[in-house]
Amino acid sequence: VLKKRKIPFILFVSTREVGNYGYMTWKQIKEIESSGLATIGNHSHTHEYLIDWEEKKIRDDLEKSIKIFEKELDYSPKLFSYPFGEYSTALKKIVNDLNFEFAFGQHSGVIDSSKDFLELPRFPINEKYGTLKRFKFILQTLPFPYKNITPENRYLKENDNPPEIKIKFFENLLNIKNVNCYSNEGNKWRKSHIEHITNHEIKILIKEKFITERGRINCSLQEHSGKWRWLGIQYVIAEY
Repeated sequence: VLKKRKIPFILFVSTREVGNYGYMTWKQIKEIESSGLATIGNHSHTHEYLIDWEEKKIRDDLEKSIKIFEKELDYSPKLFSYPFGEYSTALKKIVNDLNFEFAFGQHSGVIDSSKDFLELPRFPINEKYGTLKRFKFILQTLPFPYKNITPENRYLKENDNPPEIKIKFFENLLNIKNVNCYSNEGNKWRKSHIEHITNHEIKILIKEKFITERGRINCSLQEHSGKWRWLGIQYVIAEY
């Protein structure tokens, strides 16, 4: 379908499974790459929960994938996708040290120049979130530029949960008082209380701990055009 419609895409490859039963071979991956539509990306070697591993073990896994790519494709991709979309400050540093130029998480949002290139957002399009109505909505969604989000680390330990989240926006972003945020704190999606620190900085008050594997916050802002800006934040809960 992608080839017929001439839609470009990224194929992220976990190198361990290539050629195993039910998985593509390197020959098939090369065929897809030769279509001119596909960019090949790195998705680690094992696709395990790297975020829980020691740093040396993470580095060894990624370096192994790089060597396999160089052997099979004669180059190592510069795009990386975190397994399960999960990353921490430590994992992000290793990805940077290994000279990846872009890395993708699993938090929803639209890419723009204000985003950190090593934690780029993506909207999931799958069984649960794959309706045509939602896909059309996503296509109309606007970027939500921001200067920074604190705390920077998306890997929460017991004494960091719930986090005190602050988002600093650019001063020229209009209607900031109309921002709405929702979180799955306490394993129940609910509207979060927002404290406006300044006219371009907010604090999201999370009252209960995140008690599932991932903590999620989605913030939105409707513009006068009727279109929505969207910003997603995902935390991994260490003690889950």
